[in-house]
Amino acid sequence: MQSKLLKSAGLFMGLAGAAALFAYKSTPGPFPTKSSIIEPVDAKEIKLPAGFSAKILATDLGPTRHMVVGKNGDMYVKLSKLKDGKGIYLLRDSDKDGKIDEQKLFGDYPGTGIAIKNGYLYSSSNKGVYRYKLNEKEEIVDFDNPELIVDGLVDKGRDNAKPLALDNKGNLYVTVGSYSDNCRETGSGKGMSPCTILDSAGGIWKFNAAKLNQKFSDGTRYATGVKNAVGIDWDNKTDALYVTVHGRGKFDDMYPQYYTPKQSAELPAETLYKLKEGDDAGWPYIYYDHFQNKKMLAPEYGGDGKKTAGEKAINPLVGFPAHLGPNALLFYSGSMFPAKYKNGAFIAFHSQSAELKKGYLVAFVPFVNGKPGKWEIFADNFAGVDLVKPTGPIQHRPCGLAQGPDGALYVTDDLNGTIFKIAYNK
Repeated sequence: MQSKLLKSAGLFMGLAGAAALFAYKSTPGPFPTKSSIIEPVDAKEIKLPAGFSAKILATDLGPTRHMVVGKNGDMYVKLSKLKDGKGIYLLRDSDKDGKIDEQKLFGDYPGTGIAIKNGYLYSSSNKGVYRYKLNEKEEIVDFDNPELIVDGLVDKGRDNAKPLALDNKGNLYVTVGSYSDNCRETGSGKGMSPCTILDSAGGIWKFNAAKLNQKFSDGTRYATGVKNAVGIDWDNKTDALYVTVHGRGKFDDMYPQYYTPKQSAELPAETLYKLKEGDDAGWPYIYYDHFQNKKMLAPEYGGDGKKTAGEKAINPLVGFPAHLGPNALLFYSGSMFPAKYKNGAFIAFHSQSAELKKGYLVAFVPFVNGKPGKWEIFADNFAGVDLVKPTGPIQHRPCGLAQGPDGALYVTDDLNGTIFKIAYNK
C-alpha cells in the first residue's frame, strides 16, 4: 500500500534536507537570489487518468491560494496570510531542470487573486487590486512599488477573497463575495427584501485594468446575485467570463419543516456560470437544485423546497454537488494534454460532498463548440484519506490552478502550502 501524501511530503523533505529545503526567506534586491534546490517528488497518491502523472514541486509554503505561471516558467503564488511579512511567492527553475532553485517573497498584503496580462502581474488583497510591471521575459521590474489599481472593496472578514480575471479589451473583473450566507435579517430566519448587501457585494465588478487609484464607485457591477465566485476565468475561445460559485449553507437550521438534515447537507448545488454584463444569478432569493435541475425559491423568501422561482435569473451551465467549494477555474488552452481537454474547464474543489462522499479534487468539464458536457473527476485523492471512513486528517485542499507554458497543469493546496504539477506523457 502506498504511503499517504503527507508521508510523500516527508520523503520530499528528507531527499533535499529538511533544514535547508523549506527555509523560505524574502531576499533583498529586485530579483530573487540562488537558494536551496527543491527536489520534486512523485505524488503517487494522486489518482489521475491514464498517461498523467503528478509531482510535488514544493510544500510548507503557507496558505497558497491562486497561482499563475509566466511564459518563462516563473511561478507566482498568492498567500492568504502573510509569511515573513509578505504575501506573494516567486518560485523559479532557473536552469529548467524541473527543480525550483530560486525563490522570493514580496508584496506586503495577503489575498487570493493573481493573473498576468499585457505586460503586468495583477494581484489582489482582500480589498483591492495591484499590478507590477513586467519586462519582456515577464519578470517583475520593481517588487517594492506596485501600482494601486482598485481600493475600497468590501472586506468584512467572511468570504472576502477578491479573485480576478482580465479580458482582451482592457477590463478587470473582480469578485466581491457576500459576507452574509443568505441575507437574513439579524436574529431572524426572514430574508432582507430587498437584499441591500447586493449594492456592494454578492457579484462581479468591472474596472479599467490600466487606470490607477480607482475607488469602488469607479467600477461597474457587471453581474449580481453571485454569492461568492472564488473561481473566475476569462475564456479566450468563447470570449466570455465564467465563474464557479459557492452555494449557500444550511436550510434545516431555521426551516426544519421543509428540509431534512440530509437535504440540507446535499443542497444547494455549486454552480458554473457564463456571465455577460447585467446578468443576475439570483442569490439570495433563489438557489439551484441539481437533483431537480430547477431554480428554487429560497425559504427566507417563502420557499418550501418545492416552489420554483427566478424566471429572470440566468441558469447555470453546470450544477455540482453541494458544499464541494469550487475555488479555482481554468480554461485549458495548452497542447500537452489529449485533445478532449482543449478548451475545457478545470475546477479545483476545496471541500467535500456529503452526497458523493468525495471531495478535495480537481474536476474537468469538457466544452465542445462552446457548450459544456458532463463533468468528471480528473485528479482525486488530494485528501489522502478515505472520506467515507476517514482515519486521519485531510492532507491537501486544492485551491488554485495554473497552466504552464508547456501545457502542464499546476494545483495549489492552501492547507499545507503544496504545489503539484500534473503532466501528460504521450
